[in-house]
Amino acid sequence: MVVSGASGYIAGALLEILKHFAAKIVRLSRAPLPPLVGSATCTDLVGDYSNSEFWRSALPEADAIFHLAAQTSFYKAAQDPEADFRANVAPLRVILETCRKEGHRPFIVFAGSATQVGLPRQLPVDESHPDEPVTIYDLHKLTAENLLEGYARQGLARGATLRLANIYGPGTQSSSTDRGILNAMVGRALRGERLTIYGDGRPVRDYLYIDDTVAAFLAAGRGESAPNGRHFVIGSGRGVSLADCFRLVAERVSVKTGMYVSVVSVPEPAGQSLIESRRFVANASAFRQAVGWAPEVTLEDGIDRTIDRMRIAAPI
Repeated sequence: MVVSGASGYIAGALLEILKHFAAKIVRLSRAPLPPLVGSATCTDLVGDYSNSEFWRSALPEADAIFHLAAQTSFYKAAQDPEADFRANVAPLRVILETCRKEGHRPFIVFAGSATQVGLPRQLPVDESHPDEPVTIYDLHKLTAENLLEGYARQGLARGATLRLANIYGPGTQSSSTDRGILNAMVGRALRGERLTIYGDGRPVRDYLYIDDTVAAFLAAGRGESAPNGRHFVIGSGRGVSLADCFRLVAERVSVKTGMYVSVVSVPEPAGQSLIESRRFVANASAFRQAVGWAPEVTLEDGIDRTIDRMRIAAPI
């Protein structure tokens, strides 16, 4: 199997599971990676995701491709739409064309985003909700998803898109400052810093723990016919306001460390993307019916696990 974006957050967690199996893994990245130690046989390829030769080298070993390489910032996408297109659309287009020309049919699991729907009209959100993206990032994610579904309909490729809610938990920190906010708040709380909420903190998020996220990718990657050519909304099914989530982080850190962590409201900074005001809760029942997946980690338990792992990594 092939994992792109191998140095990233979700890919790193996925590889931590895959390395324990007697499997052949090809890690794709833009820069060299440290060795992957485990039962798996691992090959590393370093190069450009938009280069067909790069993918042609990886495909012979692929029964599944977990395409996780991406640019993930709304703001970077707005500042440079062309670069975002090269990062989030062009690589998947190259994968699909290379599969078509070479006659390979690995099952491609593409990491989409729950924000592709834009500002939800109703909650919870399922696959029937209209797509009305309000950011360049989500427009490009939707374009890539449509390419995958189009090739699948024609029998030229196989695959599915997982539209991910807010992912959190231990692991590599996001390179985008507007991602991984819950993890960042845990880190700040453990350092004794105050947690800041913009305004009233009423926007709602659906938080999915990293282990449940990896389980979803593995379930989709089995290559069964049910998910082929489809996209799925992936989340916990529980909506929590930003204010309540940050207060929960402060409470759990206080319980585990004895430190008091304050949560304060500050004015919203200028230039905030409209997508930041969204209220989102996932209805993942279609994916559950297709592959049998269901989230197992509650938000409270996931925050506790994240606190524990961060304390081990940087004891206080």
